[in-house]
Amino acid sequence: MSPSDREEGGRPEWMRRQERSNLAILRLMVWISLSFGRGVGRVVLRGIAAYFVLFAPAARRASRDYLHRVLGRWAGWRDGYRHVLSFASTIHDRIYLLNDRFDLFDITVHGGDELIASAQRQPGALLVGAHLGSFEVLRAMGRGQAGLKVAMMMYEQNARKINATLEAINPKATQDIISLGQMESMLEARDRLDQGYLVGMLADRSLGDDATQEVLFLGEPASFPLGPWRMAAMLRRPVFLMAGLYLGGNRYELHFVPLADFSTVERGAREAAIRDAVQRYADTLAALCRQAPYNWFNFFDFWQKK
Repeated sequence: MSPSDREEGGRPEWMRRQERSNLAILRLMVWISLSFGRGVGRVVLRGIAAYFVLFAPAARRASRDYLHRVLGRWAGWRDGYRHVLSFASTIHDRIYLLNDRFDLFDITVHGGDELIASAQRQPGALLVGAHLGSFEVLRAMGRGQAGLKVAMMMYEQNARKINATLEAINPKATQDIISLGQMESMLEARDRLDQGYLVGMLADRSLGDDATQEVLFLGEPASFPLGPWRMAAMLRRPVFLMAGLYLGGNRYELHFVPLADFSTVERGAREAAIRDAVQRYADTLAALCRQAPYNWFNFFDFWQKK
């Protein structure tokens, strides 16, 4: 695949990748899971994961490429299956998290004290994440705990079938979503921050026409978008990396790692601060990937090999 193929129409591969989800299957999974419980739902989930490992060759190759880097060894079929099953598990668990069934999960938090201290100094903070683990753990906990308000800036089109299905489970699912790609997106984010919200966005995928910065990630140069960081600099807010790592079974870990505080950065020093923050983001993301290697859910040619 040539670079021009990947960026056909200005859209990167992950945006052009045909959705493999089927609305009927999703609704069936929701019905099984809510009717018979998480245990029965996970049995069905294993069959679905096996199907995608067998019949999604492009995603399988991308998974193997990533796993080879993060594990430091050859990644076989069992590793690929575990990778897909981890992804499917986080999607499945959204069914329960959206229904405030926190009693089903063992969730621990790391770095929460620093985030709270930041919020006490200045209302609102930006949470920069990745397609790593489950962001829904954070959003669901935010809805369930007084004083913790979370909004998410996201590109919704690529997962519209899943979002439509889960919204039918609980209408609250999309009430705190700020759509990316609109003129008023940053103004809405600013208003939420002023109201004390934690505003999250994912910073490991480009929308196609974004400016990017090449940094080392898992031992090889990779391009990360600059848009989230320029927005953080303009909004003059502290930035934390967020990740909800899935550890198997019913266990999750929420991580908050401070990356930058643009409230103290002068205009002339912003670009240098942004460059430093992107590299810290990539370094911290790599460390979390090594900690929970089957949590990285970018099933495409992330490093864009020729």
